[in-house]
This record gives sequence, C-alpha cells and structure tokens, in this order.
Amino acid sequence: MAVTVTNKKAVRKPEKKRKLTWAVLKSQQQLIWMSVPLTLYIILFAYVPVWGWTMAFQNYKPARSFSQQDWVGFKQFKFLFTDDDFMRVLRNTLGMSIINLVLGFVTAIVLALLLNEIRKVIWKRTVQTISYLPHFLSWVIVTGIVATSLASDGIVNDILMKLHLIKEPILWLSEGKYFWGIVGASHVWKEVGWNTIIYLAAMASIDPALYEAAEMDGANRYRKMFHVTLPGIKSTIVILLIMSIGHILDAGFEVQYLLGNGLVVDWAETIDIFVLKYGIAQGNYSLATAGGIFKTVVSVALLLVANWTAKRLGEERLL
Repeated sequence: MAVTVTNKKAVRKPEKKRKLTWAVLKSQQQLIWMSVPLTLYIILFAYVPVWGWTMAFQNYKPARSFSQQDWVGFKQFKFLFTDDDFMRVLRNTLGMSIINLVLGFVTAIVLALLLNEIRKVIWKRTVQTISYLPHFLSWVIVTGIVATSLASDGIVNDILMKLHLIKEPILWLSEGKYFWGIVGASHVWKEVGWNTIIYLAAMASIDPALYEAAEMDGANRYRKMFHVTLPGIKSTIVILLIMSIGHILDAGFEVQYLLGNGLVVDWAETIDIFVLKYGIAQGNYSLATAGGIFKTVVSVALLLVANWTAKRLGEERLL
C-alpha cells in the first residue's frame, strides 16, 4: 500500500483495485495454464455428475432414455420423510456423527497439547508416530481388530473381569446400546494421532516470547496451555469445526457396515447404508439419488450456518 508522510504521521492510502484486462491475463498466462487441469478435473468429477440429480425427480429406469423417463416430482423425497426406516437411520447418522465430532475434537486437541509439552524430541516423535499409524490401516483391518477385542473371550472382557468390573463377559456387538460408543471409540483410535498434526503445526507458529512472558508472570505449564497455547490455535479449531459441521451427516459407512449385524441393525444403519440397501440393491436409483441430495443440501446448509455464526461471533471463518 502507498504511504505518504504528512505532519510526521504516516497516512495510508487505499490501493486501487487492479482491473482485469487482457494485458493482466496475458501476464499471468502461466498460472492460468497451470490451473486448467485442476479446473477440468473439478468440472468433470464435481459438476458434470450433478446432472444425475434429475433421477431423484423421476421414476428412473436404466433401459430408458432421458426423454422416456417418467417424472414424478418430489415423490421420492416425500417417501423419505414419511418412511420410519429413514427416520431411524437419520437418528443413527446424527447420533454417531455428533459422538465422532465431539470425541474427535476433544481427544485430538488434548493429545496435541500433551505432545506439545514433551521436551525430548525423540519421545515426542515416537509417541506421535505410534498414535497416527492406525490412520494408514483400512477399516476392514480396524473393524477386525475391534471385533476380536470385543469378543466374549476378547481382551476387553478379560481385562474387565480381572479388574472385577464385570462378572461375566459382555456381548458388546450384540447389544445396540453399546454400538454408537464402539463406533466413536474406533474412530478416535484410528484418527486421533492424524488429527493432531494440524494442531501441532498451529502450535509451532505461536511466538515463543508469549510463553516467556507468561512464565515471567508466574504462569505454570497448565496456565500457559489455557492462556497461550489454546488462544493461539483458536482460529485453527474454529475453521476445522466449521468444516466438520459440514460433514455432520457423514457418519461413515465401512465401520457400521462391517461391525453391524442383525442384532444391532436398528442402531447401526446410516443414510449411506440405507441408500445402498433400499436404493441401489433394489434397483430404486431414484430413491438413492434423493437420499444423496438430502445429505448434500443439509451439509451445505449446516456449513453456511456455522460459517455465519462464526462471523457473528467475530471468529475466523471460511468465507
């Protein structure tokens, strides 16, 4: 910005906006050509498939052309909102998403704070590496480990019985009241280490002088956590929270599908499983598309509301 001096005071003049002209575009043609592959990728895989949303308003039959399809308006959406099964899977999706969101945020922030307090680099790197290794395991492997650990003769029941917390083994995967907690714990174990990486990066950018000033004022390590570290990463926490709220209906598919069974089906099915089971598997592609549109619209609405709320509160936001 241009600066002029008047009466020994610096007065800032607002910069004039640069007009978009052919000369400007020509001077930046390298950047434009570099963006072409990414732009084509987004158009091909993000916008072209939106054409398929028309199936939600049709009684879609694969053998017919577009002009031969029967248009049924909002029939599929009316069926979704009046179907007891869909209301049940919506409840399950929201319940597991909220549990995953809360547990994921709290555990990742707490672990990042604890890792940040480790002074010996070798121990810090070792703990961090061990904590994020499960992220690279597929859910097939993770659910296999979870199912084995929670079996009647698994390690969880053995430990609880040896501690005299229970008298007989609990069939964890046979009772619906335990299922949401098991899914939340599985997500935490798999992703907590990976989620701490961005928080640790944000902590590394905090000015060390702030810690020195806090120590001179008599602050101990806990005080420095609450009054220096957490405020220093607050903007990162808010941005990640806004993005996570936009995925509130993405409770998952693999873990519920692999750990679920007939005994806990009323607690395990999510919207994605409902779409697969009642839409794609039965050839009702219109119903499956309607379920996908519902998830997208709600996710975008929640993202905008969260972003607007952050703006009203004076916090960092996406837009």
